[in-house]
Amino acid sequence: MRRTRYLPHVMDNSVPRRARLIIEIRVDEILAEQGRTFYWLAKQTGISHTTLWRLKKGKAFGLNLVTLEKMCRVLECQPGDILTLPNHKKNSRRKIESKLKR
Repeated sequence: MRRTRYLPHVMDNSVPRRARLIIEIRVDEILAEQGRTFYWLAKQTGISHTTLWRLKKGKAFGLNLVTLEKMCRVLECQPGDILTLPNHKKNSRRKIESKLKR
């Protein structure tokens, strides 16, 4: 029987959650480009200001697809405009795969 191995950076609680984030949420940058505020976005979408603040600060545990859709509709953008992957070294995938093989 084959055992499932988990990525160490996902399971290691000693690393702060902010350091483990892979996807960046750019909602504050999009709002600035459009001259809008978080208050405006909260009012237009029905998403709480607290939820939007957590997304902005990287303190959210996850992002519901309904929330993402509401933001995209109101901001007239695509999910890829809000969610971005930071530039990682090309070797990072190889390093993860080599750790999994051990």
